[in-house]
Amino acid sequence: MNKKLVGLVTPEEKNEILTLFERRNGLNELAKILTADNAELYEKLVKDLGETGTKFQDWWNRMAEKYQWESAEDGNWEINFDTCEIYLVTS
Repeated sequence: MNKKLVGLVTPEEKNEILTLFERRNGLNELAKILTADNAELYEKLVKDLGETGTKFQDWWNRMAEKYQWESAEDGNWEINFDTCEIYLVTS
């Protein structure tokens, strides 16, 4: 696995993706313990997961366009939440 620094985001932009990252992780943890027995809660979880996933991907798309980050077909970007640095990770 290779990591290459390709850019930076502002602290505000970092906070936006951090909030989405934490929400997505929390919803994924909840999905592991929630059963479909409670249909109303299950449907809400599925909806929230979909919306959060979309917002998460939209953030990456917006930032990539704004900053023109290098990309690779077999790669993905990763953020260091402490430094606001964006890395291109390839296998």
